Amino acid sequence: MSRPDPSSRSVAPSTPPSSPSGSEAVSHPRAIALAVIVTVLWSSSWVLIRFGLDDADLPPVTFAGLRYGTAAIVLWLALAARVRRGGPIARPGRRDLAAYAALGLVFYGLTQGAQFVAIDRQPAATTSLLLSLTPLAVAGVGAVALGEGVTRRQLVGAATVVAGALLYLAGDLGATAVGLLAAAVALAANTTSSVAGRSVNRRHTSSPLVVTTVSMTVGAASLIAVGLAVEGVPSIGGAAIAIIAWLAVVNTALAFTLWNISLRSLTAVESSGINNLMLVQIALLAWIFLDEAPGGFGLLGIAVVSVGVFLTQTRRH
Repeated sequence: MSRPDPSSRSVAPSTPPSSPSGSEAVSHPRAIALAVIVTVLWSSSWVLIRFGLDDADLPPVTFAGLRYGTAAIVLWLALAARVRRGGPIARPGRRDLAAYAALGLVFYGLTQGAQFVAIDRQPAATTSLLLSLTPLAVAGVGAVALGEGVTRRQLVGAATVVAGALLYLAGDLGATAVGLLAAAVALAANTTSSVAGRSVNRRHTSSPLVVTTVSMTVGAASLIAVGLAVEGVPSIGGAAIAIIAWLAVVNTALAFTLWNISLRSLTAVESSGINNLMLVQIALLAWIFLDEAPGGFGLLGIAVVSVGVFLTQTRRH
């Protein structure tokens, strides 16, 4: 799913000023709390995705498309309800809509589609390891593309996260060629979407609900089109419907809206670093629900990753 660390307050103030667009700004501590809650929801998605792929026999790309397509419908209904209540909805311009569409293609279409394929072809922990490298990539790209300075503490934290990930997955990773390739694509797209998402959200030209709805609709449409063309029409039973519904409403529609709200106050590297908590959360959930015990190296890796995430998401005042 996506990942970021703090930079100078002159670039990303802790409490961005309100704007006439109706954008929701939250304090920096609250933004961190929202982002952490979202990572818990996203981490649980990995377990549900595994159940959907293995038990419900859903094809990966179509599965992803159905998840985000259903969530997009929920978001459009929420947007319509807000309009009926007379809530302020700033209409984005054509340039903004194009940016939202591009974000949707990368963040939902490419990142999530590749991630579903990777989870289908190899252990989830292996894919999670590759995605844990996102903070280092985001730090470099964000510094150039967004002008968000990276502190020494953040670099140390990002390097610590990588070291912990390597410790956690020391030994047989169960990787496959297709799985590694898909995970590499997800890593590149995840890095791009982390920076692009921050760039889009810090403009404050529209509400997070509009950003999420438009981008997710475009991304879901691309996933469904590719999935139907490559995988055909799937057979969907009751268990699959339940999994898709939960993923769509709670872990997608709600979670991604909260994530976009948090990006109003968090820098790209901050949100990416917090996102790396998922490595720890996924390991624990896999241990509990999928009987994948981390072992001695795994427990040590979890501890090191926790330290690294703490370093990347704290800022010096």
